[in-house]
Amino acid sequence: MEIQALLVTFREVLEALLIVGIITTYLKRTDNKKYTKFVWLGAGLAVLASLGVAMLFQLVFTGFAAMANEMYLKIAIMIISALLLTQMVFWMAGHSRELKGTTEDKMNKFISTGNVVGMVIHSFLVVLREGIETVFFFAAITGGNIGAAMQGWGAITGVIIAIAVSYLFFRGTMKVSLKTFFRVTGVFIILIAAGLLVQAISILQDLEIIGSIIPHLYDLTWFLPEHPIDYQHYLRDHGNAPLLSGDIGIFLKALFGYSSMPSIEEVIAYLGYFAGIYLLTSHRSSDEVKQNSKKETKVLETIAGNQKR
Repeated sequence: MEIQALLVTFREVLEALLIVGIITTYLKRTDNKKYTKFVWLGAGLAVLASLGVAMLFQLVFTGFAAMANEMYLKIAIMIISALLLTQMVFWMAGHSRELKGTTEDKMNKFISTGNVVGMVIHSFLVVLREGIETVFFFAAITGGNIGAAMQGWGAITGVIIAIAVSYLFFRGTMKVSLKTFFRVTGVFIILIAAGLLVQAISILQDLEIIGSIIPHLYDLTWFLPEHPIDYQHYLRDHGNAPLLSGDIGIFLKALFGYSSMPSIEEVIAYLGYFAGIYLLTSHRSSDEVKQNSKKETKVLETIAGNQKR
């Protein structure tokens, strides 16, 4: 759970800090530093609002638990979080290149019209979006105990690393490009999303909401049990211990949705998810190539027109 919380918090906080940092840097560069306080005001209000959402979410989850329906809410949260994590990765991959220009254009409009309220609302919405997503992800990886995730070392470490990275980036000392940086962290986020999706299917099958054609497609308990209890059971039943500890299995299950005895539906969903990611990535890449070729054609046509003149 802590590693998941670290990765998710790191990505969410970093995205928020990058946008806020772009805004404040632009204001300082254009001699509009006086507006910086309004940007931080919006960001601060968004943090408070996110904490309020977390508390409200916890109350709702507790209510479902009192009605013995918390498993259904857990399943919904896992599926929604998997979709949000996937969307987050693709959004940043598609907008990281133009993020700076788009943000500066918006702030330029606010400055030219003296729209202070717009600045506050813009920074508020940017940070609030990341905050609400974080609440969802914490609920998914902890089974509804959002407070435990917020107080754990993973979330705290993620915030600290995000602050350090954003500081190095705006100081100009970080040499890695943002696109490469988000691509690498995006791989881990995608793995977490796939794990949440498979865990949701596993719970649905445990509750017998959906069936299974092959409940156990293979059994890797002899090699890597997914829980220390499975390790003990295998040792008791076979007289020899599995090759790897169940503590490793529970770590991989929490992080990537590992299962030593998955159903065929879990395997299909896991592989299908990555196949879908591959197809979406390939489609996006082809679109980018077409857009770049169109831009190059326009540039060449402009050059040719100027030469004729």
